[in-house]
Amino acid sequence: MADFQSTTRFSDRVDDYVRYRPDYPVALLDWLQREQGVDRHWHVADVGAGTGISSKMFLDAGYRVTAVEPNAPMRGAAEQWLRRYDRFDAVDGRADATKLADASVDLVTVAQAFHWFDEVAARREFARILRPQGLVAIWWNSRRLTGTRFLEGYEALLLRFGTDYTSVAERYADDAHMRVWFGAGYRGSASFGHGQRLDFEALRGRLMSSSYAPQAGHPQHEPMLQALRELFDNCAEDGTVSFDYDTRIFAGQPV
Repeated sequence: MADFQSTTRFSDRVDDYVRYRPDYPVALLDWLQREQGVDRHWHVADVGAGTGISSKMFLDAGYRVTAVEPNAPMRGAAEQWLRRYDRFDAVDGRADATKLADASVDLVTVAQAFHWFDEVAARREFARILRPQGLVAIWWNSRRLTGTRFLEGYEALLLRFGTDYTSVAERYADDAHMRVWFGAGYRGSASFGHGQRLDFEALRGRLMSSSYAPQAGHPQHEPMLQALRELFDNCAEDGTVSFDYDTRIFAGQPV
């Protein structure tokens, strides 16, 4: 079985992660507020917060956010980036041991990180830190694999050069799995289109932010970048390609 080292595998990719990873559609937050009753007076625990992309979305909307992140370089990047927000703090914690007090938060959010968690231990920890009637919201940007020459070529590139791409991709849960995880506490789901327009520098950074992309010194690194350049040149329109996602969100109570 692969050793995914989920708390450390992004440590040497932080700069690319900060600059080139996508954010999340504002429609996602609108849905939480409109359909799930989430209120800006709620205290949010952003678990597996990484560099703070999801935390910033809530901070911009006026929420109080505590980022929970075990990876020191990523947590440090979040603290640096979000330091101007008075309602932000960060803790060195994990999904199964957040270090937050019992019944201390109203909403647990997990963005692009659920596939790294021990799901049973995380549900138990989320139930501990949530106040009565609190919610869990879990989402991720799911890259579209087909539909354009670029998307299909990019998927082929990852399958060819990614160090453990298939193993990581298989960790993402489907809708049925998420309903089972929430069980009787399941409250609903939604999907939103999202995307980035990337020039070649940004596309390269987006690729290198992925934990399965071989880095400099690896025998596949240069061939991968050459293939990426060829793919970009063949598919770019007006100097960019469209990197398209479907953002899937699931909400409920961890009962």
